[in-house]
Amino acid sequence: MRALVVERLAADYAGCVVKEIPTPQPGPGEVRIRVRASAVNFPDLMQTRGEHQHKPPVPFTPGMELAGEVDAVGEGVAAWSVGDPVAGGGRGGMAEYAVLPAAGLRRVPPGMSFSQAAGYPVAYLTAYVALERCARLQPGEWVLVHGAAGGVGLAAVDLAKAMGAKVIAASASDEKLATIAAEYAPDATVNVTQGFRERVKDLTGGRGADVIYDPVGGDVFDESVRCIAFGGRILSIGFTSGRLPVLPVNIALIKGFSVMGIRAGEYGRQFPEKGRENLEAIWKLAEDGKVRPRVHREYALDDWRAAFDSLAERTVVGKAVVRPDL
Repeated sequence: MRALVVERLAADYAGCVVKEIPTPQPGPGEVRIRVRASAVNFPDLMQTRGEHQHKPPVPFTPGMELAGEVDAVGEGVAAWSVGDPVAGGGRGGMAEYAVLPAAGLRRVPPGMSFSQAAGYPVAYLTAYVALERCARLQPGEWVLVHGAAGGVGLAAVDLAKAMGAKVIAASASDEKLATIAAEYAPDATVNVTQGFRERVKDLTGGRGADVIYDPVGGDVFDESVRCIAFGGRILSIGFTSGRLPVLPVNIALIKGFSVMGIRAGEYGRQFPEKGRENLEAIWKLAEDGKVRPRVHREYALDDWRAAFDSLAERTVVGKAVVRPDL
């Protein structure tokens, strides 16, 4: 089969190549999937350089989220049959075939494309754990979503609207904000390049945002503490700005807000039963049509570099997806 393989860790994807490798065989409890789509995530880019906390041994095939059709089942697998449309994750999505544990797969809901399903679990699970489990977001509360055009940001906009919150979508691009406004109808949009705290205060009647969802960090976090409501919750999702912010705790003391670190996967490992409930909840939302994951563009496997660059250059609204079947 053809696959994108990271043969060595290097800058500018210099260690990556599309090549023929043996088609994997499913073992006991495993399923082989004919991959129809694999979402591109920032960890995929970082792992090609060895800069992510998870460092798989080389050679490896990136692609932590995928969707496709069951192609073969291993011993003891009764829940899935050849031809079933499934989504899952963990490893090896950017290849024509991938083997995953059967227990971790989900059926792709009717009406959801393979590309949508491939880019769904990580982003929406992160948003769900952040907004539902940690922030305990209530209908009518104001939510400021930074990085709203990215995968986890747009998922938060979508989910917060479904939860009945008032949503302010924030980005550094007017073009991206126009797309978000047209397709997701947030209550307001804010371009952060000229500052945003006064705009947020104006929108919220001077109170500030009840919840701030921040996958950006850096200067965005610094300014966010100036427009969080008393008793509010700042959700730290990541640091795509490249700078880890430092919080003067006297500001938190005076304004009475909390800062919560969000790692959806770790949350599920620490609280396994809640982790299972979280997955059930997000897939139920998809089955009921209450959320709408957005695919920015589909790329052929040979165009993987352009797909990676679209994330690195921040041109994506939603998810970029690699399609090995194109």
